[in-house]
Amino acid sequence: MHGPALSLPASLPAWLLVLLCAVSGAYCLRRVRRSGREARGGAAGEALMGFGMAVMAVPPGIGPWGPGILLAVFCGAALHALWLLRGGVHHAHHLVGSLAMAYMALTMADGHGHGGGLPLVTGALLLYFAGYVLLGGARLVTAGGSVQPIPDRPQVVPTELTRACRLAMGMGMLAMLLSV
Repeated sequence: MHGPALSLPASLPAWLLVLLCAVSGAYCLRRVRRSGREARGGAAGEALMGFGMAVMAVPPGIGPWGPGILLAVFCGAALHALWLLRGGVHHAHHLVGSLAMAYMALTMADGHGHGGGLPLVTGALLLYFAGYVLLGGARLVTAGGSVQPIPDRPQVVPTELTRACRLAMGMGMLAMLLSV
C-alpha cells in the first residue's frame, strides 16, 4: 500500500517539533510559578527558549520580519543568561542555547536558510548539543528516582520530568541546527 493514502505532509515533522518545544516551554513557564527565587531565572530562561524554538520551527517561515525579531529576542535572552551566570556556571547552558538561537535567527535573516551558516560554528554547536543530549539522556536513564531533594530546598534536584523537558529541547536544538 503505497501512495497518497499513507503519505504524510512534508511539514509534519516541523509541526511536531513546534508542538514539542511549545509544550516544553509551557512546562518551564509553570515551573517559574512554582520555583523558589533561586531557580526562577533558570526556569524562565528555559521557558523563553522553548517558546522561541517553537516559533523558529514553524514551517515554512515566519515572514520577513520574523528573523529580526527572533534575533533581538535571543540576544536579549543571551544578556539574561549572562546575568544569571552571576549565580554560578551552571547557567552557561542558557547562554550557549541563547547564542545558538540568535545564530540561527541570523542565518534566517540573511536569507540563506538551509546551509547558510558557518560550518565551523554550526559544527561546534552540533557537537555541544549532541554531547548535552547524550549526557542528559544518560542522567535521565540512571536517575531512577534514587535522588532525593534536600528538604529545605526542594528545587535543587530537578525532577525526571524537568530532565526530560531539557532533553527534548536539546534534541529540538539538534534538529534545528541540522537545517542551518
